[in-house]
Amino acid sequence: MGKRERLSGNEAVAIALRQINPDVFPAFPITPSTEIPQYFASYAANGQVDTEFIPVESEHSSMSAAIGASAAGARSLTATSSCGLAYMWEELYIAASNRLPLVLALVNRALSGPININCDHSDSMGARDSGWIQMYAENNQEAYDNMVQAYRISEHKDVRLPVMICQDGFITSHAVENIELLEDEEVKNFVGEYEPENYLLNPECPIAVGPYAVTDYYMEAKRAQAEGMRHAVQVVKDVAKEFASLSGREYGLFEEYCLEDAERAVVMIGSAAGTTKDAVDKLRADGEKVGLLKIRLFRPFPAEEIAEALKGVKAVAVMDRAEGYSNQGGPLGADVMAALYRSRSEALAVNYVYGLGGRDVRVEDMEDVFAALKQMRQDQDPGETYRYLGIRE
Repeated sequence: MGKRERLSGNEAVAIALRQINPDVFPAFPITPSTEIPQYFASYAANGQVDTEFIPVESEHSSMSAAIGASAAGARSLTATSSCGLAYMWEELYIAASNRLPLVLALVNRALSGPININCDHSDSMGARDSGWIQMYAENNQEAYDNMVQAYRISEHKDVRLPVMICQDGFITSHAVENIELLEDEEVKNFVGEYEPENYLLNPECPIAVGPYAVTDYYMEAKRAQAEGMRHAVQVVKDVAKEFASLSGREYGLFEEYCLEDAERAVVMIGSAAGTTKDAVDKLRADGEKVGLLKIRLFRPFPAEEIAEALKGVKAVAVMDRAEGYSNQGGPLGADVMAALYRSRSEALAVNYVYGLGGRDVRVEDMEDVFAALKQMRQDQDPGETYRYLGIRE
């Protein structure tokens, strides 16, 4: 039986971690993720977890310690945001290439500069090709639920890759919402005990972790890593199905909102999906066939499934909360448009960059996006396919 609580996204994630009771949690504070280790440190101090909580001197060290703990056979994690993620860049690739099943709680924040502490996705999008599985939340409930599912995905024998659980800085991390928590015992049983097959401290099977890979082996290692990503898609769906039977809350690779008969659709990631749902509801009440595809799993990118979900749509706006500096738009736009092209979709498509540095996104803004899609359909011309939303030009 679930428990109703009013929690911020950071506290909800910290509670999920308390229920999971990981072995090692190295941490270094950075806004807006600081509260996650702060809450967890109190759990450790109060004896509510058995976790070895390690204050370290930098984000590079926090990921290094998490990697060492995972390689030694411990269930480990850390948390960070923005420049903290950038500081651990080198270690992100090491964690993934060593096939270590660990978790990062990432609270999305704009990367400097200019210096900004508010939400956009430039930090996680910059790490999108580091070999980490990336999952995004719209709200506090999803941030909690994604964290509960993270280790089941990461530790699966066919995956064995690190998982980045992302939520929008301040918008979800600090805002308080009603959410439903699972009972401690339910989470414990769902996640299970971690029983690594190979690890550094196993005297029966000595191994090396992270050895130098000469030319004859490097590509094969990367190919094996890519195979883990390929398997992750099905594992994410399987874990979500089991989670639904426990919680009653259903998840998949993405959420289709009013998409069944939609002729115009928006594709996006994160908290602005809630604003977009309000715009969809308002326009639907006026008889307009509009819908939303909200991405939950961004890496690996479920291109075929996304193209299938959008197959009936005539005009699509892909919304990026990060600039790609390619003169073409953002990273989500590039991936979605490639998926549409490969499926031979005839939908007109544009890419919007929006919400950078925490710029507000209103229902009216999303109504304007749908109006632009309507005009595209009438003109049978996408016009400028690389646009900014809500900016002073």
